Amino acid sequence: MNTDNIYTGYTDFLKDRKFIQWQLMPDESLHDYWQNVIEQHPEYDKEMQKAISYLKKTGMNKSALNKNERTELLERIQKTIRQEKRIKQRRLLWYVSASAAAIALIVIGITLFSPSPEHITPPGKELIIGELLNNEDIQLITSGEAILFQDDVTVTLNEEGTAEIVHGNNETSKIKIARDKLNSLVVPYGKRSMLTLADGSRVWLNSGSVLEFPAQFSGKNREIRLTSGEMYIEVAHDKKKPFYVQTANFNVKVYGTKFNISNYSGSPQSVVLVEGSVSLQSKGHKELFITPSEKAVYSENGTFDTQQIDVNQFISWKDGYLSFDKTPMTEVLQQIGRYYNLSFNFDQNVHLQHRTCTGKIFLSDNLDNVMATLGILSSTSYERIENKILITNKPS
Repeated sequence: MNTDNIYTGYTDFLKDRKFIQWQLMPDESLHDYWQNVIEQHPEYDKEMQKAISYLKKTGMNKSALNKNERTELLERIQKTIRQEKRIKQRRLLWYVSASAAAIALIVIGITLFSPSPEHITPPGKELIIGELLNNEDIQLITSGEAILFQDDVTVTLNEEGTAEIVHGNNETSKIKIARDKLNSLVVPYGKRSMLTLADGSRVWLNSGSVLEFPAQFSGKNREIRLTSGEMYIEVAHDKKKPFYVQTANFNVKVYGTKFNISNYSGSPQSVVLVEGSVSLQSKGHKELFITPSEKAVYSENGTFDTQQIDVNQFISWKDGYLSFDKTPMTEVLQQIGRYYNLSFNFDQNVHLQHRTCTGKIFLSDNLDNVMATLGILSSTSYERIENKILITNKPS
């Protein structure tokens, strides 16, 4: 099997429809085709891996496929993801990326570039993170493989490029991770994880989060990227190496601190500073400093709205409970839904927009305990059918 195409750089692969189809929805013929290409042209391998890495971090050009083809691809992607849920073993990267989501970062309609603290992804780009975060397993993606964990895990990086994993039953294991490229930790809805970076900084990841990080901080800066979800971080002090957290719309520059970032799709992006000092940088706008107990909410025009808040309401999730003070019930249910991977339906007589919640909800492994507490705080009842909850008014 021969190919008439000549690939001089990784962007040539990104312009090849057959390559994109292989990455999004591989089948045996496509796999055999590209294996044959590499066997005939081993010099292509390095640039091909760059293209795969680019798709992992960024995306593909909208014009590569027409509307009908993109629709078909997305349907196939979602079908593949549902099949992936039943697989409980290590898989090679091209099989993981068949879901588009093993990488969780395919972007429709962007131009090729590499983000940095000075070059931030323009807002308004549609991330197809989708159903990857509905997967049942936490995924650590490294060195061309996805390692799956059924339970919540704690990951600690060391200077040798090894990750020590502490499982839910307190058993430990060690995994060699890539030192020359970014790694990803994918925490689906219904799961949580904690990561200690190589510099000693500690990161708590909430449900529905994707974090990219290096094995070691070898450059002048320490940089990680929160692609989706929510994180609380305590940054290790190092004057010589500034610490940055990148998101799609802005970067956070750290001056030694503890803070929380919320970056969920469909919800306002925000930063809550607990201790220390950070600045926020969005494209085309001046650096904005915020102070402890201050929350900054990102606006679509690239600016931030700030307000003084009780930080505990925004960081208590990492300690196993949610704290509310006259919080709209719709927002309360949204947080609970993410934490337990639930969806909510409402009786037509339940007017949640007029109800608020004040108090603490401890995030027990027993969901019925959580829903009972919620019912007391909101004067509602519930009926549970698998992962769907019907909310009704409590009988008077």
